[in-house]
Amino acid sequence: MNTVPRITDAQRRSRLAGHHLPGPGRRASVVREVAESVLALHATDAATVYLSAAARVESPSCECIERELYEREVLLRMTAMRCTLFVVPTSLAPVMLAAVGRPNAAARMKGLLRQLEANGYGDATWLEDVSRGTLEAVRERGEATTAELATAVPGLDRQVVVSPGKPYDSRRSIATDLLFALAADGRLTRGSRRGGWTSNQHAWTLAPELPDIPAPVARVELVRHWLGAFGPGTVADLKWWTGWTVAETRKAVAAADAVEVRLDEGAGYALAEHLDAPVAAPEPSAVLLPALDPTPMGWRERGFYLDADHVPALFDRMGNIGPTVWWDGRIIGGWAQRKDGTLTWRLLDDPGRDARAAIEAEAERITAFLGNRRFTPAYRTPLERELTS
Repeated sequence: MNTVPRITDAQRRSRLAGHHLPGPGRRASVVREVAESVLALHATDAATVYLSAAARVESPSCECIERELYEREVLLRMTAMRCTLFVVPTSLAPVMLAAVGRPNAAARMKGLLRQLEANGYGDATWLEDVSRGTLEAVRERGEATTAELATAVPGLDRQVVVSPGKPYDSRRSIATDLLFALAADGRLTRGSRRGGWTSNQHAWTLAPELPDIPAPVARVELVRHWLGAFGPGTVADLKWWTGWTVAETRKAVAAADAVEVRLDEGAGYALAEHLDAPVAAPEPSAVLLPALDPTPMGWRERGFYLDADHVPALFDRMGNIGPTVWWDGRIIGGWAQRKDGTLTWRLLDDPGRDARAAIEAEAERITAFLGNRRFTPAYRTPLERELTS
């Protein structure tokens, strides 16, 4: 009788540490390797991309990371999982676009069309004309900001009233939703940054043409990539990470030939090669990951690396995680940057003398990387606020 293989929490932490938390002598040499190890770098908070890379690169410099982030032949900024901005390896971008980007774009365009009709501005033909004019304006200029496009393209500067007649009604620019949808659809991408390293303001430029992949095929491919980087994991983990429906997730997992495994918290899935070649536990290492880093945001069910008692201190009310201190594949505390540039942290578990010394050394390494740069997470958490008060 066939038995379902078991993968323990300790084994999962070993795999997590090996893929996501490199220590001295095991760090990446370039940002592309970092992005590949975690599939995509969260870019909603501009500072996160730099700090996620610095935590995993052997000799990080802000200038080198900056240069790599805008090499579109290697890395591409795109709207992907859960309508969130990521920096994605360009080789994986076609899969991301078909599996999550274009569905997001279709949903946003559908919602925008409803708002246009409700406000009496126009129909689908009108929206298509504005979209075409927007793309042509970007093509003519090479790149342009949202404000520049709203001035140049007739109709793009219009405002729609959201929830008219309600106490919470608001106004929103057509440009905001349309440019988001065109980017998610793979027709625009973020160009040069306007402002400092923590700025989220970018110009828009035409996106490179990517191979067209059928959505069902892309979803299966993305499942295999996710299991390779984050697996083993559960259907709930994958559904949360991608933003798919339960039915889409289960169908893609089944088609990916994933192997059912028994995890400490219940049923999960892994790639067959995970079972054929178990990962040896790497040497324990200390890592300081920033808010919204892709590692702690990679699973919905985090019990194998995070004590539930620590969640209230490390997450905000919307489920966004703050800066975290890791040791030996587990979150053991949080950290922050004070106004004077020094790093401070609080350990929620006592990892022992060796771990504390390693954390001190890692904090010195990240402090050297930051130099005179300052940052505050876009989504602040209770512990991060306490550390900087």
